Amino acid sequence: MENITPKEALKFADSSVFEGMPSISAAIKAQRSGKSDRKIHKILADSSKVKQKQKELGFLKAVSREIGFEIEYVDSEVIESMTIGNSHGGIIAICSARTYPTLTDELITPNGVYFMIEGIEDPYNFGNSLRSIYAMGADGIIVGKRNWLNAAGVVARSSAGASELLPIFVSECNDAVDMLKNAGYKIVCAGIRDSVSIIESDLKKPILIVLGGEKRGISRAILDKATQVVRIDYGTDFSGSLSSAASCAIFAYEAMRQNKYS
Repeated sequence: MENITPKEALKFADSSVFEGMPSISAAIKAQRSGKSDRKIHKILADSSKVKQKQKELGFLKAVSREIGFEIEYVDSEVIESMTIGNSHGGIIAICSARTYPTLTDELITPNGVYFMIEGIEDPYNFGNSLRSIYAMGADGIIVGKRNWLNAAGVVARSSAGASELLPIFVSECNDAVDMLKNAGYKIVCAGIRDSVSIIESDLKKPILIVLGGEKRGISRAILDKATQVVRIDYGTDFSGSLSSAASCAIFAYEAMRQNKYS
């Protein structure tokens, strides 16, 4: 991290600043539906963009009366000093933290599809992975005690708000695998050794799909508990690996296809 700018370093820190309407709208929807206990404390809007953001600000004013937050108009420099990206559109939200439940037997959906990601090194990759998991209709994601959920604003932006709407559970990874296996779930790990092609795989419910990060991969303890190890075949002679987010999108889509259309 020695060569990154101070502003880029913010993505590795605690952050409950939500940038832009997709993230803010998702936070509102999650609060309304009871999916999240995160609260919006304050909206900051660029005072120079009030006219061009009339629709968005009108929506936020109506919601502010419903769920209780204030809207403050500030100079653009204030917003720039608090944000990492450039896609906020002059509107950000200062939010509270969110409580993530610890996975228990009672919280497991019968006959569901869950994902667990081990060792993702970057909050942007993590957010992009959550976007695919949510879009393909999974029942939830399980993360370890060390995760990127403290960088909530970055994760919300990179997931297009999906991180606020997706059920997320915290657990020691080995404990989660044992819990789901005892509940009758197949445990499918992404990997190469002793694997079958994703085209020939069985991703039917109930299933836990485990994917690793680019550097660390999946731990041996979890691989040893796998019902099946599944690989993604390439269309060319490629010795590298896909990003965690790309692999997650492929597995999420194939799980959706097999359970919805097969």
